Amino acid sequence: MINQISIPTFIFILDFVLRLWYCTRILERRLPSGVTWAWLSVIFFLPIFGTILYLYLGEYRLGKRRLKRLESTASTIKILLQKLFAKNSNEKLLAEPSRSFAFTVKGFFDAPLLAGNDIELLQNAKSAFSSMINDIDQSIISCDMVFYIWNDGGLADDFGEALIRAVKRGVKCRVLLDQIGSADFLDGPNAKKLKKAGIIIQSAMPSGLIRSFFARPDLRIHRKILIIDGAIGYTGSLNLADPLYFKQNEGVGFWIDAFCKTKGPVVEAMNFVFLSDWSVETKSDFLALEKESTFIDKSQNKNTHIQCLPSGPALKYSNIEEVLIMAIYSARYRLVVTTPYFIPSESVLYALMTAAKRGVKVILITPEKVDSILTQYASRSYLKELVMAGVQVALFKDGMLHTKSVAVDGEYCLFGTLNLDPRSLRINFEFTLAIYDKSFATELNELQMKYMHQSRIIELKDYKTRNRINEFKEDLARLVGPLL
Repeated sequence: MINQISIPTFIFILDFVLRLWYCTRILERRLPSGVTWAWLSVIFFLPIFGTILYLYLGEYRLGKRRLKRLESTASTIKILLQKLFAKNSNEKLLAEPSRSFAFTVKGFFDAPLLAGNDIELLQNAKSAFSSMINDIDQSIISCDMVFYIWNDGGLADDFGEALIRAVKRGVKCRVLLDQIGSADFLDGPNAKKLKKAGIIIQSAMPSGLIRSFFARPDLRIHRKILIIDGAIGYTGSLNLADPLYFKQNEGVGFWIDAFCKTKGPVVEAMNFVFLSDWSVETKSDFLALEKESTFIDKSQNKNTHIQCLPSGPALKYSNIEEVLIMAIYSARYRLVVTTPYFIPSESVLYALMTAAKRGVKVILITPEKVDSILTQYASRSYLKELVMAGVQVALFKDGMLHTKSVAVDGEYCLFGTLNLDPRSLRINFEFTLAIYDKSFATELNELQMKYMHQSRIIELKDYKTRNRINEFKEDLARLVGPLL
């Protein structure tokens, strides 16, 4: 019977059966409706190729061994956090509405509220690199870090030289870099130079043709964390890349970032995140690494409460998206969001629109140009709805605004590596701080307003003269937006 069926007919039947199978699979996963419809559309309208694309990129396949190691370290960290911080974690110390939001975050992440921290906002790459290099030059024990991108040139090379000086003093330096994000650096001469000097460099989330059959190739570590001597922690949107040398051929201008420097108990929690990533990638025992670590509380003002929120596809639920939505809904009179990539889920989109309609002054600041045409078109498709709902949308004109922040009522904020797109919310390993400090929130808001003053405000009248072809491109891009 099979011999009587022509090859084209056999391929057609096989493709049809596979499409039905994976459509059923997609429905069973109960993904957000936008993601579900996007994948169903891809499979229905792209015969054969759509099925292959879903097989390759459709599910959060980490690989069984990696997933097992991640789950093991996650459960260990949960126990350690409870042991170290549970007694000192008291959300009731905060005033409303910060208190309610902190309880919400704890419910989603089991993240204790860490009291007694210092935090400093570093408003650009130059100040961030200067501060990090200065602290590395004073280090005496260790410099541990995980970054998505290390790009050769300028300040990033100065950072590497500081690590070499540290190693020569006997400081242990460990560098974890995403294999895809830092591919050029890892294969280049500077990485070899650092390794030769004694710096331990480990690539994260290795990818390749054979490996892609067992693990999804575009799952990336997007975190940016630096821990010095177990006493100082850095995080934020900045990669190890000097804006003068980074992606200057993309036509988006200089990349604009912000970072923060922390001291206090939060550094120990941040170190757990680094150690978890390091143990998974090196197949080391997490508890042994933790016992070798040193924590020194150098905080002085001790007036900042912080929760650490590591997120990623190893989590059963998209907790960070739920926290983001709750932050939007918790706003009473003012909400300011900065993000380089804006492709919101329906829940995030409606939360922003609802906040504006109930009288909250909602401001969204995003770049006028980004380094992905498809992402830019998809992002623009959502802006008209926001403007119609009363959201003030500002397109940053003076470069690629890369700062990721959510400031609520000048009371508390989310700050870290998280973009408002499906990749950050569900696919990448990200790191976010929930910060409860009016002083820091005020300073962050001032920085956000600087961004706004360098932006073009979108008005409804702008849509009356828009190019219909561009609108059509945006509508098409929106269909695949949930998959970007």
